[in-house]
Amino acid sequence: MTPQHPQQFGSDNWAGTAPEALAALIDASRAGHAPAYGGDAWTQRACDAIRSLFDREVEVYFVFNGTAANALSLAALCRPYEAVVCTPLAHIAVDECNAVGFFGHGIALLPTAGDPAAPSGAKMTPTALRAAATARTDLHAPRAAAVSLTQSTELGSVYSLEELQALTATARELGLKVHMDGARFANALVALGCTPAAMTWQAGIDVLSFGMTKNGAPAGEAVVFFDRALAEAFEWRAKQAGQLASKMRMVTAPWVGLLEGGAWLRHAAHANAMATRLADAIAALPGVDLLQRPQSDGVFAWLPRPAVESLHERGWLFHEMLPPREGKMGCRLMCAWDTQAETVDAFAADLATACRA
Repeated sequence: MTPQHPQQFGSDNWAGTAPEALAALIDASRAGHAPAYGGDAWTQRACDAIRSLFDREVEVYFVFNGTAANALSLAALCRPYEAVVCTPLAHIAVDECNAVGFFGHGIALLPTAGDPAAPSGAKMTPTALRAAATARTDLHAPRAAAVSLTQSTELGSVYSLEELQALTATARELGLKVHMDGARFANALVALGCTPAAMTWQAGIDVLSFGMTKNGAPAGEAVVFFDRALAEAFEWRAKQAGQLASKMRMVTAPWVGLLEGGAWLRHAAHANAMATRLADAIAALPGVDLLQRPQSDGVFAWLPRPAVESLHERGWLFHEMLPPREGKMGCRLMCAWDTQAETVDAFAADLATACRA
């Protein structure tokens, strides 16, 4: 189907490059020759900006995408016969083609128990973490070595600082390292209104997959090690995995444009606000059931099947992520850094028409 609307709700990945990122990329390209493989000034500025954000001397590595960031981070935390505890909805479990096992030479995933259709379904609890990590401790099962938490989660919920601290305390008690999948890190940070340090190393996070593609960057994510000892030989691991860019400044310059002026937080705040606007516009429509109030940049709702079909016929594109129920489709509606209020209002108006037909 050819989209009939210039903006859609399929994914925040669908948006283009933010102007601040694009301007920095053009500047880096026009500057002439620069050292390759990260020896350039833009990569240094990006790393310095990240260290400043977290108020800590951290190790920073850039890779091409989030799958590589997650898989290589976890490969650095686990031996091939070990495992990562995650939720059943974790991106590493359902959307990354077992990249953790591939890059980790056999690392297994241990999903926690939980109802994926519940508002808390994408969140892990200390009890669930403990149960998954200790269910098997014999020689015939992979040994838990790490836990991966997604912030914000795959259902748009956000762990509070207290929830993160409780999980990392349990992980420490069990001898597990803690990884954070921060594909939508900025959206969660804005939602909590805290500092990057408070949501990561001060809460007990060891390694962060710092995502920026969903927040205006054209490509490239960062792996941030708060425990610098865990980063030993990581550059060789990334190189072997084909994740070392020769023209690294083309990956890192957009980060400079987004971080140095604070645009990354403004864009995340806008995306979150558009999700709230969308939820407010559709919550009271007949037949619409919200999973929860938006906490980041996504709206998750059950919509009547005929209404979903009508929206598709009108050219609206979005994904069905929640299990269907009672003749309704479980839909995910993602807003982005560039989502316009007019787009939200037009979608809501079409949904209202469809629900009342």
